Amino acid sequence: MDNKPGVGGHLGAADVARAAPDGYTLLMASPPLTIGPAIYKSLPYQPAQLEPVALLGRVQNVLLVNAKSPVRSVAQLTERARAQPGQLNYGSNGNGTSLHLCMELYKSLTGTQITHVPYRGAAGAMTALLAGEVDVMFDNLPAAVSHIKAGTIRALAVTARERSGTLPDVPTMVEAGVPGFDVTAWFGVAAPAKLPVAVAERLREALAALVSAPDVVAAMQAQGAEPHLLQQEALRQFWSEDAARWAKVASAANIVLDGN
Repeated sequence: MDNKPGVGGHLGAADVARAAPDGYTLLMASPPLTIGPAIYKSLPYQPAQLEPVALLGRVQNVLLVNAKSPVRSVAQLTERARAQPGQLNYGSNGNGTSLHLCMELYKSLTGTQITHVPYRGAAGAMTALLAGEVDVMFDNLPAAVSHIKAGTIRALAVTARERSGTLPDVPTMVEAGVPGFDVTAWFGVAAPAKLPVAVAERLREALAALVSAPDVVAAMQAQGAEPHLLQQEALRQFWSEDAARWAKVASAANIVLDGN
């Protein structure tokens, strides 16, 4: 395994894109893969140089406020943000990240103005929320659940179509009054384009067996993730829809970053 950071993970993606399509070099794919083309002026590879193998799982995001905040629901947050345009602020783990765009999607769907305060990582944004330095933020559920259960932050809603088994009493964004809001952090496997069909099939069979193994399922669920297997064509459609959504959000919010 080679963990290669840089340009939101796209340097590692570029290495895989340039590799031989033999099944021995694979990419652990996640939302930056579909967000990147929407926000970077240029990338060190073309999206067509990668092809989906399988989606393995999803992680919910959760909308959070400090436990001392007077805001107790998404409806109250929306009402307050509309009444005070630009006066509320939100933290994220950096410009162009999935948590940044998640809030920009909320702003777009609700017609609100909330000021972005980017941090170098989600931990910094969470520290700011706990200190009352920012009013609201989205975070991945596994990272936030200990603070929620400790009572230091309040969960207003989760972001997928269905409620989370970890927080069954917390509504979805749609249930909370934001139609069309359906976002999850996801992870899967991609390969260099032109992967031979037989090799791709062997990989998919192995990954399907892995993600359905009871011990793997238990380990994923213990970390707040849900196994969610999508094979190649379904994943290709999912990627396309995800990329189109984030392109629209990034354009509306004028999010443009340097690549390469």
